[in-house]
Amino acid sequence: MPATDPFTLQSDATPSGSIVAPQQLVEALGGENLSPDLRWTNAPEGTRSFAVTCYDPDAPTGSGFWHWIAWDLPATTTSLPLGVPRDDASLKQALNDFGLRGYDGPQPPPGAPHRYQFSVHALPVESIEVDPESPHIAARFAIFSQQLASTDFTARYQVTG
Repeated sequence: MPATDPFTLQSDATPSGSIVAPQQLVEALGGENLSPDLRWTNAPEGTRSFAVTCYDPDAPTGSGFWHWIAWDLPATTTSLPLGVPRDDASLKQALNDFGLRGYDGPQPPPGAPHRYQFSVHALPVESIEVDPESPHIAARFAIFSQQLASTDFTARYQVTG
């Protein structure tokens, strides 16, 4: 059988393994609070939609911190631009752990570096049938329990002092 190319995710603004770009940080840290540009390739056969998440597993909450949960991107989508608006009608976005719809960037407490995991999830359904007004756990459950595959990269950010 021929080898299949892996499902991959990249960003020019915040490459894998980098420090989160200043424009992705919240305004309180001097940023612009813009979601990074994302592009992905080689989604698995049977993909009918995508979801995007950004998660900080190092947040001192006992369960991490969700910065972005978006879903119902059509299967023809292979990228998102820098700064996806909170009211973008081409996808659904949940309230994040800041209590705001859409993306909000890093704002860790001073101390050790935090990891920010940006992921794209390939889904076998056109819609996960979750109301954006529901708590984001409903969307995350639908995404993670149905995904055909996911791809991600991690960037870091640290507040010192």
